[in-house]
Amino acid sequence: MPIHETYDVLIVGARCAGAATAMLLARAGARVLLVERDAPGTDTLSTHALMRGAVMLLSDWGLVPGLLASGTPPIAVTTFAYGAERVVVPIRAGPGVDALIAPRRNLLDAQLVGAARAAGAEIRHHTALTGIEAGADGAVRGVRLKGSQGERLVRAGLVIGADGRRSSLARMVGADVTRIGRNAAAVVYAHVPGLADRGTRWHYGPGIAGGAIPTNGGAHCVFVSVSPMRFRAELRGDLATGFRSVLAEVDPELAAEVAAAGPAEEPRAFAGAPGFFRRAQGRGWALVGDAGYFKDPITAHGITDALRDAWLLSRAILNGVPLADYEEARDALSAPLFAVTDRIAGLPRDMDALKALHLELNAAAKAEQAWLAGELAPGSRAA
Repeated sequence: MPIHETYDVLIVGARCAGAATAMLLARAGARVLLVERDAPGTDTLSTHALMRGAVMLLSDWGLVPGLLASGTPPIAVTTFAYGAERVVVPIRAGPGVDALIAPRRNLLDAQLVGAARAAGAEIRHHTALTGIEAGADGAVRGVRLKGSQGERLVRAGLVIGADGRRSSLARMVGADVTRIGRNAAAVVYAHVPGLADRGTRWHYGPGIAGGAIPTNGGAHCVFVSVSPMRFRAELRGDLATGFRSVLAEVDPELAAEVAAAGPAEEPRAFAGAPGFFRRAQGRGWALVGDAGYFKDPITAHGITDALRDAWLLSRAILNGVPLADYEEARDALSAPLFAVTDRIAGLPRDMDALKALHLELNAAAKAEQAWLAGELAPGSRAA
């Protein structure tokens, strides 16, 4: 097949990790092609919450004002409920963060894609990865893409997989799983309009969890989490009924609010899967976002991970350092969060044990945020 085009970097997957990587590289002058199999502006499974690190990065990139202007409400308080006990935590302002936000993915991803396009990246939707092309030395030199113009061979100095936890690129290059979690939690969620905005609400009971996250469009992402076994036995056959039942179990007050609110969108479900690390780089390729590192959504840290790793990878590329350094940094920052999330995903029945795990999670997140704040401080970055 003749070579049709050549780019510095080709990125497979235009969700938050891929679009952010494309934006950062294109802003530095790289010739970038970003491809996505889905249509532009589509939604994807996500509970939307952005932790402080994600807001710091989006603020640094100049994207927070656009998200707020598009109707994403600022979140100034979060509540943790352990049975009848309530712990209210105000969100304190810090570097780059006046409040937290939780935009829906069809907004966040579109804003990042728009920023990548404005920076000069070429974007193609409805385009799927069908194969890779390797040189005699085994290094990836390009990919085969199938889109509106048929199948085409595209060369690139680096091919990045940002195509989710079932990454096609990871499979094609044989990226090994280097670590896997022990636990998983299933999640069912729905977007509910008309709820009072009391900030984010995280509710826990023995073996269950649920909550409400304010998002754009005047809606909340309301969710419940159960074990995969219970999901298969009680929820999978009728998501709407199972969702209401578990929500009433974990927090009757929130369940009553949801029942009295406007019609919700149809619930969506993630049946649960253990977290993992994959090898993140090789000769001519790299992985970012869930393609390279995935952990259970119970701690709502996935988007933050994706944006952080997009920044780490693009910085390594632009600084010309070995991509093994990117993988090492990713793993070092992620390991504490991964370990505690895996234990929380077991949905402990002991609320005191769960509170201790949340304190451990908070400490790991604060350490990551402090490191990121130092790296983003003016004059501290090499690129």
